[in-house]
Amino acid sequence: MINKVILMGRLTADPELRQTTSGISSCRFSVAVDRGYKSKDTGERQTDFIRVTAWRQTAEFICRYFSKGRMIIVEGSLRNNDYTDANGVKHYTMDVQADNVTFGESKSAASANSAGIGTGNFQQPAPAPVQTTAPQSTPVEESIQLGDLGDFEEILSDGEVPF
Repeated sequence: MINKVILMGRLTADPELRQTTSGISSCRFSVAVDRGYKSKDTGERQTDFIRVTAWRQTAEFICRYFSKGRMIIVEGSLRNNDYTDANGVKHYTMDVQADNVTFGESKSAASANSAGIGTGNFQQPAPAPVQTTAPQSTPVEESIQLGDLGDFEEILSDGEVPF
Protein backbone atom coordinates (compact mmCIF):
# COMPACT_ATOMS: atom_id res chain seq x y z
CA MET A 1 0.00 0.00 0.00
CA ILE A 2 1.15 3.52 -0.76
CA ASN A 3 0.59 6.64 1.33
CA LYS A 4 2.67 9.41 -0.29
CA VAL A 5 1.93 13.13 -0.28
CA ILE A 6 3.90 15.82 -2.10
CA LEU A 7 2.93 19.45 -1.53
CA MET A 8 4.33 22.71 -2.83
CA GLY A 9 3.02 25.90 -1.30
CA ARG A 10 3.73 28.81 0.99
CA LEU A 11 3.94 28.81 4.77
CA THR A 12 1.00 30.67 6.31
CA ALA A 13 2.90 31.56 9.50
CA ASP A 14 6.36 31.32 11.03
CA PRO A 15 6.93 27.75 12.26
CA GLU A 16 7.58 27.28 15.98
CA LEU A 17 9.94 24.65 17.32
CA ARG A 18 8.58 22.68 20.27
CA GLN A 19 9.97 19.79 22.23
CA THR A 20 8.28 16.83 23.84
CA THR A 21 8.95 16.03 27.50
CA SER A 22 11.57 13.54 26.30
CA GLY A 23 13.37 16.25 24.28
CA ILE A 24 12.24 15.33 20.76
CA SER A 25 11.83 18.37 18.48
CA SER A 26 8.55 18.90 16.64
CA CYS A 27 7.00 21.57 14.51
CA ARG A 28 3.46 22.11 13.20
CA PHE A 29 2.74 24.51 10.37
CA SER A 30 0.25 25.15 7.62
CA VAL A 31 0.95 25.29 3.88
CA ALA A 32 -1.24 27.28 1.47
CA VAL A 33 -1.59 25.36 -1.80
CA ASP A 34 -3.46 26.78 -4.80
CA ARG A 35 -5.84 24.48 -6.62
CA GLY A 36 -5.12 23.79 -10.29
CA TYR A 37 -8.23 25.53 -11.59
CA LYS A 38 -10.10 28.81 -11.24
CA SER A 39 -13.60 29.28 -9.86
CA LYS A 40 -16.31 29.79 -12.50
CA ASP A 41 -18.04 32.42 -10.36
CA THR A 42 -15.12 34.62 -9.29
CA GLY A 43 -12.39 33.66 -11.76
CA GLU A 44 -9.95 33.26 -8.86
CA ARG A 45 -8.00 30.23 -7.73
CA GLN A 46 -9.13 28.57 -4.53
CA THR A 47 -6.51 27.79 -1.90
CA ASP A 48 -6.29 24.82 0.45
CA PHE A 49 -4.58 25.24 3.82
CA ILE A 50 -2.96 21.95 4.74
CA ARG A 51 -1.56 21.22 8.20
CA VAL A 52 1.84 19.55 8.36
CA THR A 53 3.76 18.05 11.29
CA ALA A 54 7.52 17.51 11.26
CA TRP A 55 9.73 15.78 13.82
CA ARG A 56 13.38 15.76 14.91
CA GLN A 57 15.96 17.18 12.46
CA THR A 58 13.30 17.96 9.86
CA ALA A 59 11.47 20.15 12.39
CA GLU A 60 14.69 21.92 13.37
CA PHE A 61 15.57 22.51 9.70
CA ILE A 62 12.15 24.04 8.97
CA CYS A 63 12.25 26.35 11.98
CA ARG A 64 15.78 27.50 11.14
CA TYR A 65 15.39 28.20 7.41
CA PHE A 66 11.70 28.84 6.69
CA SER A 67 9.40 31.70 7.61
CA LYS A 68 5.94 32.98 6.72
CA GLY A 69 5.41 33.29 2.97
CA ARG A 70 8.37 31.12 1.94
CA MET A 71 7.74 28.46 -0.70
CA ILE A 72 8.24 24.94 0.66
CA ILE A 73 8.08 21.47 -0.85
CA VAL A 74 6.93 18.79 1.58
CA GLU A 75 7.15 15.03 1.04
CA GLY A 76 5.40 12.83 3.55
CA SER A 77 2.36 10.74 4.34
CA LEU A 78 -1.25 11.48 5.23
CA ARG A 79 -2.22 10.77 8.84
CA ASN A 80 -5.67 10.53 10.37
CA ASN A 81 -5.80 12.00 13.86
CA ASP A 82 -8.82 11.87 16.12
CA TYR A 83 -9.54 13.22 19.58
CA THR A 84 -12.47 13.66 21.93
CA ASP A 85 -13.12 17.14 23.26
CA ALA A 86 -14.34 18.09 26.77
CA ASN A 87 -17.98 17.69 25.67
CA GLY A 88 -17.39 14.10 24.57
CA VAL A 89 -17.56 14.92 20.84
CA LYS A 90 -15.10 13.01 18.67
CA HIS A 91 -13.20 15.09 16.08
CA TYR A 92 -11.25 13.78 13.09
CA THR A 93 -8.43 15.60 11.32
CA MET A 94 -6.14 14.77 8.44
CA ASP A 95 -2.55 16.04 8.65
CA VAL A 96 0.58 15.45 6.62
CA GLN A 97 3.51 13.87 8.45
CA ALA A 98 6.59 15.43 6.81
CA ASP A 99 9.43 13.05 5.97
CA ASN A 100 11.45 15.44 3.82
CA VAL A 101 11.26 19.16 3.04
CA THR A 102 12.97 21.23 0.36
CA PHE A 103 13.17 24.88 -0.60
CA GLY A 104 10.59 25.73 -3.25
CA GLU A 105 12.40 28.84 -4.48
CA SER A 106 15.83 30.37 -4.46
CA LYS A 107 16.87 32.76 -1.70
CA SER A 108 16.84 35.70 -4.15
CA ALA A 109 13.33 34.81 -5.34
CA ALA A 110 12.17 34.61 -1.74
CA SER A 111 13.56 38.09 -1.10
CA ALA A 112 11.81 39.43 -4.20
CA ASN A 113 8.52 37.85 -3.12
CA SER A 114 8.77 39.20 0.42
CA ALA A 115 6.88 42.34 -0.63
CA GLY A 116 3.70 40.24 -1.03
CA ILE A 117 4.04 38.53 2.36
CA GLY A 118 1.36 39.40 4.83
CA THR A 119 -1.15 40.51 2.23
CA GLY A 120 -2.88 37.14 2.13
CA ASN A 121 -1.80 36.62 -1.47
CA PHE A 122 -0.39 33.10 -1.57
CA GLN A 123 -0.70 32.52 -5.31
CA GLN A 124 2.17 30.82 -7.02
CA PRO A 125 3.82 32.74 -9.85
CA ALA A 126 2.83 31.72 -13.36
CA PRO A 127 5.47 29.55 -15.03
CA ALA A 128 7.58 31.17 -17.70
CA PRO A 129 6.74 30.09 -21.25
CA VAL A 130 9.03 27.36 -22.55
CA GLN A 131 10.08 27.25 -26.18
CA THR A 132 9.69 23.69 -27.45
CA THR A 133 10.82 24.13 -31.04
CA ALA A 134 14.11 25.32 -32.40
CA PRO A 135 14.30 28.86 -33.78
CA GLN A 136 14.55 29.03 -37.58
CA SER A 137 17.94 30.77 -37.78
CA THR A 138 19.81 30.35 -34.51
CA PRO A 139 23.60 30.61 -34.76
CA VAL A 140 25.58 28.10 -32.69
CA GLU A 141 27.29 30.91 -30.79
CA GLU A 142 24.03 32.04 -29.12
CA SER A 143 23.06 30.50 -25.81
CA ILE A 144 20.75 27.52 -25.89
CA GLN A 145 17.32 28.20 -24.43
CA LEU A 146 15.52 25.82 -22.09
CA GLY A 147 13.35 23.53 -24.12
CA ASP A 148 15.30 24.01 -27.37
CA LEU A 149 15.21 20.59 -29.04
CA GLY A 150 16.88 21.70 -32.27
CA ASP A 151 20.27 20.20 -31.27
CA PHE A 152 18.82 16.70 -30.85
CA GLU A 153 18.21 14.14 -33.52
CA GLU A 154 16.05 11.04 -33.57
CA ILE A 155 17.98 7.80 -33.14
CA LEU A 156 16.60 4.88 -35.07
CA SER A 157 16.88 1.65 -33.13
CA ASP A 158 17.25 -1.87 -34.41
CA GLY A 159 16.01 -3.18 -31.03
CA GLU A 160 19.44 -4.14 -29.65
CA VAL A 161 20.84 -2.59 -26.50
CA PRO A 162 24.11 -0.67 -27.28
CA PHE A 163 26.01 -2.05 -24.29
